[in-house]
Amino acid sequence: MTVNFNMDFEQAIIIDTENLDWHPSPLPGVRRRMLEREGRESGRATSIVEYDKNSHFSKHTHTGGEEFLVLDGIFSDQSGDHGPGMYVRNPVGSSHAPYSIDGCTIFVKLGQMDPLDQTYVKTDTLKTPWSPGLVDGLSVMPLHQFGTENVAIYKWKPGTTFHRHTHPGGEEIFVIDGAFEDEHGQYPKGTWLRNPPHSVHTPFSNEGCTIFIKTGHLD
Repeated sequence: MTVNFNMDFEQAIIIDTENLDWHPSPLPGVRRRMLEREGRESGRATSIVEYDKNSHFSKHTHTGGEEFLVLDGIFSDQSGDHGPGMYVRNPVGSSHAPYSIDGCTIFVKLGQMDPLDQTYVKTDTLKTPWSPGLVDGLSVMPLHQFGTENVAIYKWKPGTTFHRHTHPGGEEIFVIDGAFEDEHGQYPKGTWLRNPPHSVHTPFSNEGCTIFIKTGHLD
């Protein structure tokens, strides 16, 4: 397997993660679908990670921080159990020994945090109230902000269209459910998109969708 891939942030990336092959991790019972990666087991990485029942990962330190969203099942570590919809940020220098009794799937990003950002975040996105978005039919749930980086979940009602706009620091999207769209295509549940700095689009959703979105972190 290629050690470094999808590391050119000037290129737009669109991946249907549900059709990717699973690759084994260093520990049994834990598999990964690789989206972007720098180095074999260190450096920047974005992946879908699946834990079998009663699987675990050895204790390790996140030298570049860790951020994840639980897609299904229950992910656990010494800080507690994290069910579907739980968003967690473990800052640079944090450590844990994760496991899953019943199995789980998470969307996870490693090695991408500013060392000055030492905020632990644990948010249950299934219980947190929504706020009105900038257009009718759009709701937003802010998750984290540091410097130019902004992380949030957006919910689109069917037929919602957002205005044409530019992302000076780039944009990254993971489609949690429904189908997200823009003038370049339609992106169903499980699609991961990375749009480069200064990219422009006019997003909309005919059927409605929920998306995890991060902006301002690629410049």
